[in-house]
Amino acid sequence: MYKRLPVKEAVIAKEKGIYPYFRPISSAQDTEVIIDGKRVLMFGSNSYLGLTNDPRIKEASKKAIDTYGTGCAGSRFLNGTLDLHIELEDRLARYVGKEKAILFSTGFQANLGALSSLTGRNDYIILDEYDHASIIDGSRLSYSKVIKYRHNNMDDLEAKLKGLPPEVNKLIVVDGVFSMEGDLARLPEIVALAEQYNTGIMVDDAHGLGVVGEKGAGTASHFGLTDKVDVIMGTFSKSFASLGGFLASDADTIEYLKHSARSLIFSASMTPAAVASTMAALDIIETEPEHIEKLWANTNYAKDLLMEEGFELGPTASPIIPVYVRDHEKTFAIAKMLQDNGLFVNPVVPPAVPADATMLRFSLMATHTFDQIEEAVYKMKEAFAKLDIITLKEKI
Repeated sequence: MYKRLPVKEAVIAKEKGIYPYFRPISSAQDTEVIIDGKRVLMFGSNSYLGLTNDPRIKEASKKAIDTYGTGCAGSRFLNGTLDLHIELEDRLARYVGKEKAILFSTGFQANLGALSSLTGRNDYIILDEYDHASIIDGSRLSYSKVIKYRHNNMDDLEAKLKGLPPEVNKLIVVDGVFSMEGDLARLPEIVALAEQYNTGIMVDDAHGLGVVGEKGAGTASHFGLTDKVDVIMGTFSKSFASLGGFLASDADTIEYLKHSARSLIFSASMTPAAVASTMAALDIIETEPEHIEKLWANTNYAKDLLMEEGFELGPTASPIIPVYVRDHEKTFAIAKMLQDNGLFVNPVVPPAVPADATMLRFSLMATHTFDQIEEAVYKMKEAFAKLDIITLKEKI
């Protein structure tokens, strides 16, 4: 039988006792979690609004199971469409300002479905070099010609667009909020170039929904450019405290995707509990703005504190704060030191980032307290000082 060898970097990290992945958590995803029976501060979660443990969302999931069971036993295309799916699609379309929406089982599948079917062999997909892996994989399945431009570099984007035949179909695809760096796509400039060069735009707003824009409606809303973006993609595993994804666009595009996107047609549909919990989260997001307000208060407090303490941060404009280490092994070592000291953060190394840009991905939740943020920053300061990356000051 053909056998693949283990990944070399993983083997080395395990041998050194600094392997940082697949860490089992024995509690709800909250500001504090339990790992190996110990309390650990969670600053590595994508639950930006802290809703994963909200009792209203848990109750909605339970009620959906009582009514619909635990699964749909089929794809949306055949027997797996519930009235709940259609209700959520209608609500999401209104929420992000588009005519229609279609649900997928995961955000990854949403990107695969869109990019593998919206363009063809003679078309072009233009990507930011830091786009999410699901965008990369979806573009490969399209058979289109794929062109990358330097991250958020509008001169490079224009140079790439200038070189393309004016009569062919072209689609620019960007993360609204980049998942590792935390910065926003330069959407106003992208829209201007798209209009100049007759190009469509798709925005992956996995990390923007519930975070930026009117009532958290995302990056296009944040810039007032919803009408200028052709397709909006979103996920439910972050601010929406569930699992799944969606695409929103004009009615014709969604109708086309319903009959063309293979990751929709040949995958089981979102479970009833996932749909119901997403709707409950949407209820909270639309009616309780204090969650987003608190998220931004925490984000600004953490960012100011980290800068004051001498950390090197990336140009973030979101609750994702990249704290640079710029050394592969030290990045793993610091993550392990921090977990041992009661703090969970995510180490980010190649291929997710360039080799000279390894970092800790420090992410905020609306439910964090300022005391928790202060505790986390001081623990990071101690770890960085032990490895001679920064100088330890007095405790905050």
